[in-house]
Amino acid sequence: MRAVFVLCLLAGSIFWPFGAEVLPGDTLIIVNKRTNELALVDRGQIVLSSKVATGARNELTPEGLFTIKVKAVNPYYRKKNIPGGDPRNPLGSRWIGFDAWGTDGRTYGLHGTNDPSSIGRYVSQGCIRMRRKPLEELYEKVQAGTKIWVVHSDKSMEQLARESGAI
Repeated sequence: MRAVFVLCLLAGSIFWPFGAEVLPGDTLIIVNKRTNELALVDRGQIVLSSKVATGARNELTPEGLFTIKVKAVNPYYRKKNIPGGDPRNPLGSRWIGFDAWGTDGRTYGLHGTNDPSSIGRYVSQGCIRMRRKPLEELYEKVQAGTKIWVVHSDKSMEQLARESGAI
């Protein structure tokens, strides 16, 4: 019986991109680049949804299943030497970094913006921008180790949540 169970897990991971990484009830962030929307799934329900901004070109924001690695309050913007909390800082009040393309959570992330009019548009260099309030709410609800699934899909967030296995 155990061999059959192991075989089912292995076969499932071949045909399904999640394998055993996302289980019913797990916390999962879903970002749909087609609609520039984010949903947070927790304990089998969508508990937060928000518009976001993604890459100026489709290939800039990586797609796939990633893991949150870094969280920071008032992140420092290294590219232009702008301290956290400075109104000129394009990262806003929070950074939630994930391990896309072999990075350590310090290159790609969910963050705020000093240009709220950019939300809902395709404007970033690859990160996912959010308005302050939903970003800060998301920051409080997720931990390092939480999975984030970035897709480009015509499906609804509910459909994507079911497809992921989180619901």
